[in-house]
Formats: sequence, structure tokens, C-alpha cells
Amino acid sequence: MNDRRKSDRAVIPKKSPNKAQGRAAEATEGRALAKGKTLGNNTPRTQSRTSVPSALERIHEVARKDRKQRFTALLHHVYDVERLRAAYFATRRDAAAGIDGETWRHYGGALEDNLRDLSARLKRGAYRAKPVRRAFIPKADGQQRPLGVPTLEDKIVQRAVVEVLNAIYETDFVGFSYGFRPKRSQHQALDALTVGIKTKKVNWVVDADIRSFFDTLKHEWLVKFVEHRIGDRRLVRLIQKWLSAGVLEDGERTVSEVGTVQGGSISPLLANIYLHYVFDLWILAWRRTRARGDVVVVRYADDFVAGFEHKSDAEQFLAELRERFSKFNLELHPRQDAHARVRPPCGRKPGRPWRGEAEDLQLPRLHALLREDEERRFNVLRKTMATRMAAKLAEVTEKLRKRRHTPVPEQGAYLKAVVQGHARYYGVPLNSHSVGSFRHQVGMAWWRSLNRRSQRGKVPAARMAKHLARWLPQVRVCHPWPEQRLRVRT
Repeated sequence: MNDRRKSDRAVIPKKSPNKAQGRAAEATEGRALAKGKTLGNNTPRTQSRTSVPSALERIHEVARKDRKQRFTALLHHVYDVERLRAAYFATRRDAAAGIDGETWRHYGGALEDNLRDLSARLKRGAYRAKPVRRAFIPKADGQQRPLGVPTLEDKIVQRAVVEVLNAIYETDFVGFSYGFRPKRSQHQALDALTVGIKTKKVNWVVDADIRSFFDTLKHEWLVKFVEHRIGDRRLVRLIQKWLSAGVLEDGERTVSEVGTVQGGSISPLLANIYLHYVFDLWILAWRRTRARGDVVVVRYADDFVAGFEHKSDAEQFLAELRERFSKFNLELHPRQDAHARVRPPCGRKPGRPWRGEAEDLQLPRLHALLREDEERRFNVLRKTMATRMAAKLAEVTEKLRKRRHTPVPEQGAYLKAVVQGHARYYGVPLNSHSVGSFRHQVGMAWWRSLNRRSQRGKVPAARMAKHLARWLPQVRVCHPWPEQRLRVRT
């Protein structure tokens, strides 16, 4: 009887140990995050309707197992009504309208009918891409950045196409590529750069960006690159429709055989595909066959930083990169194309005084400095870019002017959200001084605004201090150290 009771009991297996090994500097080694991972695991332990992996997960798995597989039937995943509906709700509700004037709310008034009609047009090949509307937004340095505003239906279809293509290309893209990719950010790019410089023998640094990249990439080469993986001619023609749709500015439509308009959901993915074949795969082969020492690379969109152990490698890399780019109608920005950016080598002569030397590294959003400490070790320091901080403070001052006569709690709630958002992005290690400076200047701008509310007198400093303590959160570091972040991701 006892034996029978024992046999009826469920046997609970022991949990297998965590066998993860090695460091997390996958960005400096050109590896993917982890092998065997799909876009998501939605398979429960019991059989049900959701027990079968989704279509995109199956595509992702096939693409991972066979890097030369060409996918010949993909368009039906794009015109799936559920995917189009998800793309619609992922579109910004307050985004600017395209040339047809269609807004998110108006389109949603008859959403199901509109989506079924869009799906039918995609299925039978009647869908036509419309020209994008030219718009300009101010940059942090005072210049104007040209953008293209697609129509709402073009945004929806582009988002659906990006979702399908990401299932394929996320298995192909290399580890040191961080720009415009799911679950990757500028912070991770700078973390990978920091770990690479601190753990590899890096004595010479080249940082550069591509001159007018989005305006100069050739459609002919881009289509060839896409066809390496995409054999569905209908999907390739869909991408060609967006490339040849043109730009509408001042009532005049212009069409070009080069460039992809910034502003559409498809443009960042197409840019990554282009640079994947032109730059990423090339430098992987170059590092393996041409370099004599260590090489560290981090790329974010069209900006990249490369670190070298030997000066000859850095100079040879730049020379061959210019030749490589010219073949594909690209060129380095002239400000950074003159020479390899050199920093003091690690093995300096004994007795030479420490100067605390630092060099700028050009990566987006954060101002990165390559700095040497007193022990002759190198580190990447990150601080808020002065131009971005000044632009944000000017924006806050203007909005405070418009809200000058609203209640103090309403102004405080607005400024609290501003300071919290700034700290969550820029609150990286060793940058607390810049974040604290931003909080202080926001508080001073608020005080000046409150003093102009009436002529009865200024707000006393003691009362203002209570407002600041009540509404503006204190400075804190929100991001881990680079080594910790990469270790957690592994």
C-alpha cells in the first residue's frame, strides 16, 4: 500500500543549474545576445490554441537556423488584418497628417472597414504608396532637420512590414549594431563601448559619422541587399513603392534614385540593412583578416566608434573604409574624415605627469568623453550634451510662459514630469552633476516665471524652496554601471 502511494506521487525534477559562462561584452565581439532565443515564448505547458508558436516566431527560428534562407512567402503576414490593427494602435495618435490629411481619430471612426479595405488592396496589389509631405524640425544645434511625413495608411503598412522583417533580420544583425533595433538603445551602445575600451587593448580611437547618409544611399544597392533574404517579389515591390513615392514640397513632387526619407517607420530598418552589408559584415571580415591587434566597434545608426590597439591599423582602416564607402555612394563626414583621432597610448614613459586628458566621442544624445585617470586607465564618461540641455531649458521656459497664470500645483506637476523624464534618460553613472544642474535651472526658470505673475511682489525664497522640494524630484542615478548592465543582459 505504501509503495502504491509513493508511485502515485508526482516526481518533481531538480532545477538545472545556470550554466551561463563568459563575459557580456557581446557588442565588442559581434555576437548576438543569446543563442536559441526567439522573439518570445508563448507556448504554455498544456495544449491550447496558443500552444503553437506564432508565425513570426517560426520565421525567426528558420532565419536563425539557416542564414542563407530566402523567404518567398511573406506578404500574407503583412496584410493580415490583426497585424494591421496592431500597427494602427501602435501609431502615434497626435502624429502629423500626410498629404491626404487623414488623422488617426478620423481613420479609427470606421476602423474595421478601413483595415479590411487596406488588406484587400495589399492582397491584390492595388495598394499605392503616396508621396511624403516635407517638414522640418529644429535640431539641438539650431539647424533644421528635414523629415518626411507619410500618410496614415503608409505608416500602418510600414509598421506591419517592419514587424515581419525584424523576425528575419534580428538574427542577421551583428552585436555591435545598436541603432533603431528592438530592445536596444543609446545607453547600451555606450555601455558596450565602455566595456570594450576597458577590457581590450585600445590605444587609438576613430569616431565618425556618414555624411547625409539617409539622403545618399542608393536604391539599387538597397534592393539587392534586401533580396539576399527576401525572395517574395511582392514584398520587395512594396518597399520599392515607398522608395520611389517621392517628396511633396510646396506643391511640387520630386523623385530620386538615392536616399530614403526620414520619418517613416521603414527607413531605420532599411538603413540598418544597408549598413549591415556595407559596413558591419565588412569590418567583421577586416578585423579577422587585416588587423594586427585588438579592434572594438560600436555602431549606432550612421554613427560609429572604432578602437584599435595599433595606430597602423587605425590609419589602414580609415583608408580602406573610404574606398569601401565610395563604392556604395557613401562618404564620411568631412569634419571627422581627416585622420584617426589619437589619444595618449597606455604605455607612456614613467614619470610623465598625469594631465587628465579627454577626447570627445560622437554618439547620439549623450556627450561621451574618453578620459584617462591617475592610474593611466581609460574610461568613457557620459554627460548631457550642452546643446540638448539648452534646447530643453528653452522649451521649458516657453511653456512656463504660456502656463504662467495656471495654478501652482498644475505647473509643479508639469515640471515634475519634465525633471523625472530627464533624470530617467540622463541619470547615468558619473552624470549626476549635469542632471542636478538641469533640475536647478528648471527651478530658477520656475521662480522667474512665478515672480512675473503679478506686481504684488516676488515670491519669497523660503516659499519657493518649499515648492521646489514639493514638486521637483531629487537627483538620482537611474542606470547601472556598464559592466552590470551587460552582465544582467547575459
